Amino acid sequence: MNTLFNNTVYMDVGLMIIYLGMAGLLLNQSNIIISIISIEILFYGINYYLITVSTLLQDIQGLIISIFVLTSAAGESAIALSLLMVYFKIFKNILL
Repeated sequence: MNTLFNNTVYMDVGLMIIYLGMAGLLLNQSNIIISIISIEILFYGINYYLITVSTLLQDIQGLIISIFVLTSAAGESAIALSLLMVYFKIFKNILL
């Protein structure tokens, strides 16, 4: 099979997205919104990597687990934004 990109390129892209989310969490020190966005990027990178590996192995269980990862990421985002609104209501600032 001679394609433009092989499967390792897609797995590397997933790992780079995961590392980007981790770097955003580790380098951020004061802004809550950037922390939430970094966690979301981390979840989407894990999901992308999981989908890539499951299609490479032709396994449907990885695709099913990726749906659960997406729902947990959506729930985490909703809870984090509601906590951010309460924090802003109390302190009138979103910086830590």
